[in-house]
Amino acid sequence: MNHAEESGAEPRLSVVIPVYNDPRGIRETLESVAEQTYPTGEYEVLAVDNGSTDGTREVIRAFASFYGNVHLLVEDDVQGSYAARNEGIRQARGELVSFVDADMTVEDDWAESIVASYDEHGWDYMGYPIESYIKGRETLGAVYDRLLGGFPVERYMREKGFTVTASLVVTRELLEAVGPFDERYVSQGDGEFGKRVREAGFDQRFEPGITAYHPTRADLRAWLKKQVRIGRGAAQHRRFHPELSDDDSPFTIRRLLPPRPGQFYRRLAEATDPTPRRAMALYGVDYLSKLARTAGAIAERIDRRR
Repeated sequence: MNHAEESGAEPRLSVVIPVYNDPRGIRETLESVAEQTYPTGEYEVLAVDNGSTDGTREVIRAFASFYGNVHLLVEDDVQGSYAARNEGIRQARGELVSFVDADMTVEDDWAESIVASYDEHGWDYMGYPIESYIKGRETLGAVYDRLLGGFPVERYMREKGFTVTASLVVTRELLEAVGPFDERYVSQGDGEFGKRVREAGFDQRFEPGITAYHPTRADLRAWLKKQVRIGRGAAQHRRFHPELSDDDSPFTIRRLLPPRPGQFYRRLAEATDPTPRRAMALYGVDYLSKLARTAGAIAERIDRRR
C-alpha cells in the first residue's frame, strides 16, 4: 500500500521535499519542517529520494521512524528534481501542497503561516521570500550567490507569473486542473509551470510574511555548475515550449559579450557598498556565470542532436 492509500484523516498541508545524495541537507530540512507549531496531524512531510547512492535514504527513514507525519517516498525511474516532485504530488493527501528543497530551513510557524494565508486570501498559487545566507567559508562564489544570485521571488511573480519551486505552495485543485511539472526539464520547469497556472486564470499571490532560508553555493565551482544547468534548462524551454519562451538562441555574439559594467555596478550597489577590488572580482564572476549558462545551452543543443 502506498502512502496515498493509507487510512486516516487527510492533512490540510503536504510538504514535498525532493532530494538526491544530500544526507546533511535533508537532515537539516527535516529537522526544520518536522518541528512546527502547526498540529502534527494536520500536515505531512513527503521526502522523495531520487535515486541516492549514499546515506540519504537512511536519514529519511530515521526521521520517519520518529515522526509519524514524515514519510519516505522513492523516485528511482526518472532522474530529476521535477520527477521527484511529481512523485510527491501523486502521493500527497493535503488540500495544499508545498515544495521545499533539501538543505533549506524554515521558521517554526512556517506551516501554520501557510495555512493561515490560504484561509485569509484563498489563493491557488502562492510564493514567498527566500533569504540566502553564507554557510561556512565566505568564498567568492558564496558572496556572489548571496548578493546577486538569490531568489527575487516577488519580482518573478510580478513580472513573469511564477515562483521558484523552493518557495511554492499550490492547491490540490490547481494541480488537478493544470497537471504536474514537466519532468523533462533539468532546470526552469518552475517557470513553465507558473506560466501554465497564470494562463489558466488561477489566483497567484506573493506572501511577504513568510520566509525560508537557503544556503549559498559553497564555492565558485558549485555556483558555475548551477549556471550550466540553468543554461540547459533555458535551451530545453525553447525546445519544449517555443510559444512560451522569450529567450533567444545561445548561438549569438551577444551571449559571449561581457555584462555592461554600468548595469552590473547598479545591481551590485543595490545589494552592498563594495570596494573597487571586490566589485571587479564579482564582475568577473558575473561574466563567468553568463558564459557558463551559454555553455549549458550549447551542450544541450549538442546532446539533443546526437
